[in-house]
Amino acid sequence: MRPEILNPLFTEVEALKGVGPQLAKLLNKLGITRIVDLLYHLPTGVIERIRAPAASTTLLGRNVILDVTPLGTRESRSGRGPMRVVVSDGDGNTISLIYFNNPGWAKRSLPIGQPRTVSGTLEAYGEEWQIIHPEVIEPGKGLQPAVREPVYPLTEGLTNRRVGELVRESLERAPELVEWIEPGLASRECWDKWHASLALVHRDPGSDGAQRRLAYDEIFANQLALLLLRQSQRRHRTAPLAGTGKFGLELRLPYRLTGAQRRVIEEIRGDMAQSAPMLRLLQGDVGSGKTLVALLAMLTAVESGAQAALLAPTEILARQHHATLLHQLDSIGVRVAILTGREKGRSRDGILMGLADGSIDILVGTHAIFQEKVAYRKLGLAVIDEQHRFGVSQRLLLASKADHPPHLLVMTATPIPRTLTLTQYGEMDVSRIDEMPPGRSPVETRVISEEKLPEVVDGLGRHIAAGGQAYWVCPLVEESEKSDAAAAEERARTLKLRLGDDRVGLVHGRLKGAEKDAVMARFASGELGVLVATTVIEVDIARARLSLLRETSDGFRIAEEDLRLRGPGEILGTRQSGEEVFRAATPEDVETFASVAQADAKLLLERDGGLSGTRGQAARICLYLFERDQAVGLIRSG
Repeated sequence: MRPEILNPLFTEVEALKGVGPQLAKLLNKLGITRIVDLLYHLPTGVIERIRAPAASTTLLGRNVILDVTPLGTRESRSGRGPMRVVVSDGDGNTISLIYFNNPGWAKRSLPIGQPRTVSGTLEAYGEEWQIIHPEVIEPGKGLQPAVREPVYPLTEGLTNRRVGELVRESLERAPELVEWIEPGLASRECWDKWHASLALVHRDPGSDGAQRRLAYDEIFANQLALLLLRQSQRRHRTAPLAGTGKFGLELRLPYRLTGAQRRVIEEIRGDMAQSAPMLRLLQGDVGSGKTLVALLAMLTAVESGAQAALLAPTEILARQHHATLLHQLDSIGVRVAILTGREKGRSRDGILMGLADGSIDILVGTHAIFQEKVAYRKLGLAVIDEQHRFGVSQRLLLASKADHPPHLLVMTATPIPRTLTLTQYGEMDVSRIDEMPPGRSPVETRVISEEKLPEVVDGLGRHIAAGGQAYWVCPLVEESEKSDAAAAEERARTLKLRLGDDRVGLVHGRLKGAEKDAVMARFASGELGVLVATTVIEVDIARARLSLLRETSDGFRIAEEDLRLRGPGEILGTRQSGEEVFRAATPEDVETFASVAQADAKLLLERDGGLSGTRGQAARICLYLFERDQAVGLIRSG
């Protein structure tokens, strides 16, 4: 249960002054529904203003605060031009305040002869001084313009000033929290308390020390939660799966295992032979042979009398895996089945029965294998392909599908930088396949201008005519009016005109499962020469990434650069999968503090009495503050 001291932070924003349904809706567009969301809606910059008694040429181009008196208004005869309110300052200088819309508001806000305070950028327009769309405040009423004002991310209809007011009220409601950071670390870094740091970041966005402290809090909560998850998993006991090697010897491998594959397989088998459940992340570039390693691990489970499950992120990938496994395992007597949302009726019932009675050895599937009705006789190993699509909660749910938690092997073809491995998979041991199988051609990357696209298509035509095949990935560049499906459909249409209707296939998210399968089958059989598919990219990032791809095919180096360019949310696919992205911590903060926070969390658990000690009680509040409540539950259930 959440500590009572945090209740004010998790109050809905409607509790703040003046926040009704309309304003709440605007805030919700920014992901702000509670007080804590406002507190962590951090400013991205600052507006510097000069408080001056009067306008002058030295102030041109600067953001100024002036006390003025309106003298009169000038409106365009056509009604389409700007509205001008002419005012005088303390020295009698005349300034035009320009409004391009809502003249009625300007007249009401600037009544003739009534003193007002205005702020905005002073500009020269010919012989005239002017301020376009200045803020207007009645002296002595409401909040006056600040000389230094934080700048917040906004949405249409929401002003910077209003967000600032809500943040200030939220800070007033926020409690003082007991310190959870190790005292020596806080002293070395000269960090203030949590509340003081938060207030300082909102008051002065350039306060690096305060921002770093808030970033560290997030990273520390993350590391502590992952360590608690690991502790909880390790406390459980599962069936050791040593295997016999029988099926591995009977399997006809397509090539000799590389040194990296042999090393990784030994690490996995060593884990599976223990009574503590394996928790291992397997990383490797596309084509490095991860699936073969996973297959040998699953065969080890089957040899030991257990079942294995392979979880794929998409139905297309699940069916590819299923077809591959059937081809490799049918002859050696290992029974493989597939379960996705498409399996219905008797077919589905038969699969469920086979899992329950143990007649199915390996199940391949999508999220459908999570469902309550899916029960295994003896699930010994779970393999998750493309881990960034599945969060910690899904890992725990899959683990619940057995009397004892299964050994867990997670695979990703997205090489993850070391620091992100710590922050997202800190409860796991890590294996890397850093060697390609023999005979694999090195990847060659070329960047070609759009003007040469006809030459590319001509080259593709020659490649197809010679019996080759190709993927054409059709990116939707940032936010355009076209959907990614429409972009791919257009490209497929033009390629069909050049290469022939029967040589080009198209796959995108709007196609039904059976349609996707049919296209993929035609491509796999060689009937189709080109498969057009979709993705979304950000154009500036794409340019930088292509430059790196020309230099190297090392996925791990590319991943480190991606972290710098795109941040952790994009690398891990978390914007799509729902995993939380840090709000205060930048990629640089993660790089700096991930190892420090992990060591601090270990110190808390091993030396400082865990969550039951004095510092541990404060750390418990930290976990709830950053909504890592699940980790606290693990302690109770463990």
